[in-house]
Amino acid sequence: MKLELRGITKRFGALTANDHIDLVVTPGEIHCLLGENGAGKSTLMNVLYGLYRADEGEILLDDEVQRFSGPGDAMRAGIGMVHQHLMLVPVFTVAENVMLGHESTKAGGRLDLEAARARVREISGRFGFDVDPDARVEDLPVGVQQRVEIIKALSRNAGVLVFDEPTAVLTPQETDELMGIMRQLRDGGTAIVFITHKLREVREVADRITVIRLGKVVGEAEPTATNAELASLMVGRAVELTVDKAPAEPGADALVLDDVRVFDANGTAVVDGVSLTVRAGEILAIAGVQGNGQTELTEALFGLQARVSGSIVLDGRELTGRTPRQVLDAGAGFVPEDRQHDGLVPEFTIAENLMLDRADGEPFVKFGSLRLKQLAAFAEERLKRFDIRAQGIGTRVGRLSGGNQQKVVLARELSRDLRLFVAAQPTRGLDVGAIEFVYQQIVATRDAGVPVIVVSTELDEVAALADRIAVMYRGRVVGVVPADTPRDVLGLMMAGEAPQAVAA
Repeated sequence: MKLELRGITKRFGALTANDHIDLVVTPGEIHCLLGENGAGKSTLMNVLYGLYRADEGEILLDDEVQRFSGPGDAMRAGIGMVHQHLMLVPVFTVAENVMLGHESTKAGGRLDLEAARARVREISGRFGFDVDPDARVEDLPVGVQQRVEIIKALSRNAGVLVFDEPTAVLTPQETDELMGIMRQLRDGGTAIVFITHKLREVREVADRITVIRLGKVVGEAEPTATNAELASLMVGRAVELTVDKAPAEPGADALVLDDVRVFDANGTAVVDGVSLTVRAGEILAIAGVQGNGQTELTEALFGLQARVSGSIVLDGRELTGRTPRQVLDAGAGFVPEDRQHDGLVPEFTIAENLMLDRADGEPFVKFGSLRLKQLAAFAEERLKRFDIRAQGIGTRVGRLSGGNQQKVVLARELSRDLRLFVAAQPTRGLDVGAIEFVYQQIVATRDAGVPVIVVSTELDEVAALADRIAVMYRGRVVGVVPADTPRDVLGLMMAGEAPQAVAA
């Protein structure tokens, strides 16, 4: 099935998310839509899938104009979508998920589950998926759950399959398996749209590449293009993709975690006996697929988790049981993974956000009064030093791009005398230009002798920044390995394999 988008334009108030986009995807082709978060890729696919209605333009399938009033229309027309966050019901079986929304019945009005099971077996056998139709989805690994999403789309005879950032929740091995599945589907005549911002994946699997920047198509590229060429198209300028850092010169043990456990509201240990040491002047990267306890561990470090046991010691001071204010006063800086929810107040100005964790005294508050001149001078200097692109320090943070919002968080957290710096998913949603800047700041902090923890699900980022790597799986540290550990070994560790077993 051939897909063609002609002049698709989608506006949200004054923002034009898609600006007269043209795209053609032919049967038996993997067409990659490349661009940073916020470029307009997902908006375009939501228009295609019937979730949004375009303000201008047309969608054509096999040269016939389509009009979708919802996803059901798109699915009936032959479009399937595999979302970044899987759209499955965890307590249902594979067969029940596949038939959901398209239920067939037998005599007497009973659901024809056997027909659904047979469809799962047929598609699974055709592509070698090895998926049990009676398995409960919540019991399956994420990579297999994604195969269920693909089976669900193919069971409805999808001729066009859209993969929207599909590798965000996968280990490297699961990513490689998905690439193989996409090639199989392509070779079977399916037209595939692959949305991503990961350059390595693009070059590995794409037949054609279209680059979107700020809602517009800015060019096409061949899979033979270099990472630097693709990055330049995405950002609009040359970008340094490698991290320039000298070997670490670690000092004494600075942060020591001993048998740290974090319990959820049900009493389940979501962090289960973690013991780690971070030395002054080194970057310890914590790697793992999202949802394996990394978030809860960083929150425990900063007093944001209520049920914590074990010991967290920074420079000889016990932090377990301390409030976030006390942890910050001990010299800890924190870049949370959700900057908009946990790192900033969008309605506040840049200047106000820069003083958020120092609003109780000098230099910005004296005798209960805000010292506006000192704050303004500080904010102006930070604006220049951290290259925050804004009209001025009075600009509301909510109006800034994701990259500039992250720079505000960094500017605030790196403006104190730090004894520890923790950055969780520090480049999530940033373009490669902003990523370059963030990496420079993290390395400079390490070189100043500060112990640094970087939590990231991106293995390329882990490899670029780490001096040592700790891998987490289901709340435990599987192992701590050198920074030059091969990618495939890290991938197996992310799936729960101990490093000794991996090496064997």
